[in-house]
Amino acid sequence: MSLPSLVLVPGAWHKPEHLARLIDELRDVDIHTVALASSGDDPAKLGDMHQDASLIEKAVAAIDGPVVVVAHSYGGIPTSQGLVGADNVRRIVYLAAFQIEVGESLLSSAGGSPAPWWKIHHAGADGYVEAMNPEDVFYGDVDPDIARQAVAQLGYQSYLSKTQEQTQAAWHTIPSTYVICEADNALPPFAQEHFANRAGRVTRMATSHSPFLSQPAELARIIRDELASA
Repeated sequence: MSLPSLVLVPGAWHKPEHLARLIDELRDVDIHTVALASSGDDPAKLGDMHQDASLIEKAVAAIDGPVVVVAHSYGGIPTSQGLVGADNVRRIVYLAAFQIEVGESLLSSAGGSPAPWWKIHHAGADGYVEAMNPEDVFYGDVDPDIARQAVAQLGYQSYLSKTQEQTQAAWHTIPSTYVICEADNALPPFAQEHFANRAGRVTRMATSHSPFLSQPAELARIIRDELASA
């Protein structure tokens, strides 16, 4: 039996390059990645959450056959927004991700106050956010050399993507799995527990926010199980 295709959606500030170690563990799987418009190296050219949702929708629609989508962190929001009505998506896996409800934004679902490690440059339509202290926030259990490389690859994130409300939620109709990262310094585990109540299945990893870097083989095993069951 052939496995479904896999679409990987990175989180805020991150790029497909950050997922290379995970992709190496899944070489026999048909993998597609999405580069988010809201993340990038030029703060003057950042898109918003709805552009991200459109990119994810198009990436899935271009695949002829069943798909499982794995969305990390912020990536859960445009994934939920963009995949309503995507008939070929068999399951969404929310990896330490924002599995939020219609009418919520990333900021509102986190209590309405920016994280202390956000450095906000202009809180408006042309604003952007820089992630401070990413070694501890994102990569607490990652090998230091790998973490340094990951930090060097980080981009900026548009402020709009943090505040735009989700207007639809694909997880209402598409089965979902939530992966809780129990040593996460970016998205607190208690918040992940809350989001996980919306998923059909829940699994856990004793990792930081970035198991695709710290435990790629174990994360690949979890994803294989999801692909097989889909």
